[in-house]
Amino acid sequence: MSARGGAVEFSGKVALVTGAANGIGAGVARRLAAAGASVVVADVDDVQGKAVADEVQGVFVHCDVSDPRQSEAAVATAVERFGALDIAVLNAGIGTGFGLGDDFDAERYRKVMGINLDGVVYGVHAALAALKARGGGRIVATASMAGLMAMPMDPLYGANKAAVVGLVRGLGPVLAAEGVTVNAVCPSFADTAIITGFKATLESAGMPVMSVDDVVDAFVAVLRDGKAGECWFVQAGRPSAPFTFPNPPGPRTATGERVTLGRDPLIDKEN
Repeated sequence: MSARGGAVEFSGKVALVTGAANGIGAGVARRLAAAGASVVVADVDDVQGKAVADEVQGVFVHCDVSDPRQSEAAVATAVERFGALDIAVLNAGIGTGFGLGDDFDAERYRKVMGINLDGVVYGVHAALAALKARGGGRIVATASMAGLMAMPMDPLYGANKAAVVGLVRGLGPVLAAEGVTVNAVCPSFADTAIITGFKATLESAGMPVMSVDDVVDAFVAVLRDGKAGECWFVQAGRPSAPFTFPNPPGPRTATGERVTLGRDPLIDKEN
């Protein structure tokens, strides 16, 4: 369990990681444990999830994030076994693999949205009380570069990841007032099971495929430096950083002043 990249000290912290049996989630669980955290490994893959939990000396909980009761049970496990919850990494996700034409699959669509979007919503809701009881904490959701830019090869995946980005941006200032920092990490293509079907195509086109460790480095950076509502991009060949969202045109009063309902720290002032 390498503490690569100048790991943040997590001694005494308790973390819940969903989708932690494989890929990015397993990498995050390992990195947090190596830096001293107690980790709850949550996944639907019981065999591999238990193996990761044993490796990090944590605890495994079966968790289908599309069921809000299972997210609540995962948080309860963290509190019961380790006494608290400080960090929730809401990472569980699956690819879509179909469009809105003849290949559309309504049942699969609901499953994908249930995991990729509802799983984040239910995870935030489940974690909040425990984080507040600790005096605050951090929530990090795994979004995607597909949530920051067009994704023609899988527009429905782009839609649910864009929804995660919008959720995090909206929640940021609200939860910050309660001591909870919420962020999203938005990776480009990483070497995980989600790209198995088209990895060769990406490589033949010259598209860099990042290692899991590269993405985990970004999670550590966000846990160290993330500010309320920031969504950090992760791309090969450049350092990760918060994405700067362009400022959309806003409503004006009859005399031309801009109407604001509260300061959004993520967008620049309009010129």
